[in-house]
Amino acid sequence: MASIWIMISPWTPYLFSFIALILLLEQIFYLKKKRFLPGPSLVFPFFGNVFPLVTNPTKFWDLQSALAKSTRHGFSANYTIGKFILYIHSTDLSHKVFANVRPDAFHLIGHPFGKKLFGEHNLIYLFGQEHKDLRRRIAPNFTPKALATYTDIQQRIIIKHFKSWLDEASKSPSTPIPLRLLCRDMNLDTSQIVFVGPYLNEESRRRFNVDYNYFNVGLMKLPVDLPGFAFRNARLGVGRLVETLSVCVEQSLNKMKSEEQPTCLIDFWMQENLREINEAKKNGLTKPFEYSNKELGGYLFDFLFAAQDASTSALLWALVLLDSHQNVLEKVREEVAKFWSSESDQPLTADMLREMKYLEAVAREIIRIRAPATMVPHIAGEEFRLTEDYVIPKGTIVFPSVFDSSFQGFTEPEKFDPDRFMEERQEDRVYKKNFLAFGAGPHACVGQKYAINHLMLFIAMFTALIDFKRHKTNGCDDISYIPTIAPKDDCKVFLSQRCTRFPSL
Repeated sequence: MASIWIMISPWTPYLFSFIALILLLEQIFYLKKKRFLPGPSLVFPFFGNVFPLVTNPTKFWDLQSALAKSTRHGFSANYTIGKFILYIHSTDLSHKVFANVRPDAFHLIGHPFGKKLFGEHNLIYLFGQEHKDLRRRIAPNFTPKALATYTDIQQRIIIKHFKSWLDEASKSPSTPIPLRLLCRDMNLDTSQIVFVGPYLNEESRRRFNVDYNYFNVGLMKLPVDLPGFAFRNARLGVGRLVETLSVCVEQSLNKMKSEEQPTCLIDFWMQENLREINEAKKNGLTKPFEYSNKELGGYLFDFLFAAQDASTSALLWALVLLDSHQNVLEKVREEVAKFWSSESDQPLTADMLREMKYLEAVAREIIRIRAPATMVPHIAGEEFRLTEDYVIPKGTIVFPSVFDSSFQGFTEPEKFDPDRFMEERQEDRVYKKNFLAFGAGPHACVGQKYAINHLMLFIAMFTALIDFKRHKTNGCDDISYIPTIAPKDDCKVFLSQRCTRFPSL
């Protein structure tokens, strides 16, 4: 042992000196990028502040927001896992990021390690004409006809889950039940059937749910891509999900070639693709596009991710906010009763939803005051001048906060006030730039009509069919990241049936 120590001891000072130099250079590069911005003066080597981010994301992002608001610049700095990050509080600067998603500026990534996690075939990574063309081909998925088809599907699934929730609540009426996982399962069920309808059998659904849970867990864990780690499980789970969805694409394409009527989102999409291809052939043109089934499966996964977690967040906050604002709840129930009876076996139609203006205002206010996806991460592909005195370094991960924008501009922004979205006040137009829950620019959410419809349908049916009361505890309504935001207590409620019987749809 002594001989080994004698052999290596001459190198020990050099080794420690080299390590010290690396650590010093890391701090220098960080401070050079940070410049005058608010943020930590020193950061932990390589890992930076990733541990506070993972262990208490709410506290981490609240601090970044407070730092960003503390100066006139409207943004703050930090450092995690070798990456310099920028948090943007200012609405105007967030718009500047959203408007400059292109190869030589910002790249939308969805997650700090999104490309590795989501895979290559992903809508958020596209630019320019290719991106515009794909969005144009996706548009028929969200026409009034398509939304009406989805509404019929959604309410049947919603009622099925409501019944199971009430059965669970009846087993112990004095014990509140947490709704987060129940809402998540309902949304996953809804998304699967709305998006790929009859193309998933029961076994496929079971595997789908397991893999999606791997993905969900991995989103909030350290990005360690090694066996046994949650991030690796998430990445592999996404691969299997995309493979499953690509099989659904092939089956739908064959069905639409037979000129059958579309019954789910992928059917509407394949129908439009075939229409464009046939039109090109008639005009003697070459095939206008070429998407593999795997590419389309990847894009479908985008829809699933966007619809699943953000929607779960919105449904939970709807119940929190309606419970704490009984006057709003009563107005919602009165409006719903004008168009739809819970005692009727007639479905609540898309046309009825369009007439419920106050309900729509409530849905929009819920999304404003509790934007489900609070930030939209981008990476700077090149240096970008954000302000006159600050240039964002290449490789920086930039987090425009759509949550913070919701509390800028609006009248009494901290107040839950659906009337702000009614025709009389028109705050949705006056402060349009501050309503960023669905993003802005070329990558604004293509399915926002679907999201609003789903939230409206849930609120209408829940308030008509179920009586509910929050189980109030200290801090129960605090924000928790899952990765979208949810009440800290997972939205614990007491439930009981409000109507004499459930509709048979």
